[in-house]
Amino acid sequence: MTPVRFAARTLLGYTFVRGGYAALRDPGESAEAVRPLVERVANQFPSVPKDPTTVVRATAAVQILAGTALAFGRAPRLSALLLAGSLVPAGGILPHKSADASPETKARQRAEFEKNLAVLGGLVLAAVDTQGRPSISWRARRAAKSARKSTEYAAKSARKSTEHAAKSARKSTEHAAKLAREKLPV
Repeated sequence: MTPVRFAARTLLGYTFVRGGYAALRDPGESAEAVRPLVERVANQFPSVPKDPTTVVRATAAVQILAGTALAFGRAPRLSALLLAGSLVPAGGILPHKSADASPETKARQRAEFEKNLAVLGGLVLAAVDTQGRPSISWRARRAAKSARKSTEYAAKSARKSTEHAAKSARKSTEHAAKLAREKLPV
């Protein structure tokens, strides 16, 4: 692994662990930010918790666990996908709309939104990075091609063996018939 990949993965992981820890300790502000989203989703899916604080704490736990896994290089693709998914309920990807917000607040929210989009881009790159190894789909196509060639070789080999056995049986039959004709009285 290159030092750049290592540093990027570690920094992304650290960022989410730090943010998850902060949200776990004080979920109040984040809970208020995601309240409209939680209410909308909870109305359509009854199994989703209706309490925004619970959603924020669950998201924070996911961010801590997946961020730690990403930082230490354990299942980096899965960790990056989980972290990218955790941005939505954490309120990080959805821009906040406030009619009565001051221009400074709007500028801060826009900067936060753009930062989170950049982080999402980094997570997407981490999720699709194969670290120089072929992807699963490439390996599956390669295995299928290898299996097809092995099957074709086995079929060709079986056909040749069958032809050889038939030719040998024909010769044996002809030889037996010749011997039988020689021994028959005329």
